Amino acid sequence: MAKWGEGDPRWIVEERPDATNVNNWHWSEKNASGWSKEKLKSLFEGLTMEAPELATITVKELSKCDGEATVSNRKGKLIFFYEWVLKLDWTAKLTDDPKKDVKGTLEIPNLSEENDPEEVDVNVSVTSGGQEGDIVKEYIRKQGTKIIQDKIREYIDTLKKEYATDLIKPTKGQAEIKQSKTIVSPPPTLSSNVITTTTNSIQKMELGCKIPTSKITLTQSFKCTAEELYRALTLREMVAAFTRGDVKLELEKGGKFEFFGGNISGEFVSLEQSKQIVQKWRFKTWPSGHHSTVTLDLEQKEDCTDLILTQTGIPASDVDRTKEGWKKYYWESINRTFGFGAILL
Repeated sequence: MAKWGEGDPRWIVEERPDATNVNNWHWSEKNASGWSKEKLKSLFEGLTMEAPELATITVKELSKCDGEATVSNRKGKLIFFYEWVLKLDWTAKLTDDPKKDVKGTLEIPNLSEENDPEEVDVNVSVTSGGQEGDIVKEYIRKQGTKIIQDKIREYIDTLKKEYATDLIKPTKGQAEIKQSKTIVSPPPTLSSNVITTTTNSIQKMELGCKIPTSKITLTQSFKCTAEELYRALTLREMVAAFTRGDVKLELEKGGKFEFFGGNISGEFVSLEQSKQIVQKWRFKTWPSGHHSTVTLDLEQKEDCTDLILTQTGIPASDVDRTKEGWKKYYWESINRTFGFGAILL
């Protein structure tokens, strides 16, 4: 985390004295093994497969479930690891001879994140039932494998979409705050000697005087969808992750925002989902009441999303700092935090 005195202080968040892992910025891990065993048991035990004019096949028990599963968070990105060896005991009730004892097993030796569900092997064996048992075995091998693989897909989807949802948590004091309008605890009061700036001439200007202003246009490509990038710029937890500190963010027209310990503030002028964000935007050191206008246009490409930033009304003496700040504290930080600099698969 950047500290006071390093880089441009207007963009930097004060290092937290309580050493709290802000938004799980550092590596954190959650053991999903116990939950996974119960989930796999509920998915498979009692599962039935109907073989028309042949038999009704029922999975009676998950008799073996060896392995482990974990979910890890690094810089706001979830990483899933699971590796299981499963054995399922099944029975079949024959349509023509319901009293005949037909039993067998299903073995799944390679349920892991390295394989897609359709790539997971399902080995079928029969332990009793004679010729009819062999016929049931072939049916399970050819038709039942798809059903088993669908249940594996359900396990993986649930692990990623439900079990892991609470691993990325808001910063301390944010847990009870709703997403629609969020104001987190204010940052510590900044003393006059904390922020140093070379824009003293700007600070001395009084409200109402004419300020020479300029305009910048920047374009940056991110290896993600426009929807993902829009979320990174507007979802409170994600903004807090890449700015590395508490934020105030009211996601609506006219809603206020404050980032980087209050050094950046403004309000939303308009929001167009996954396409455009328009803001009134200012540095704390600018003359009171002076805002620039920031327009962020998101253009979805085939393998990336281009973000075109247009900012007008920047005090002329602060153009270079503002430009470098966007590149370092927004673009580079977003890429590091969410992996948007990587190639899309």
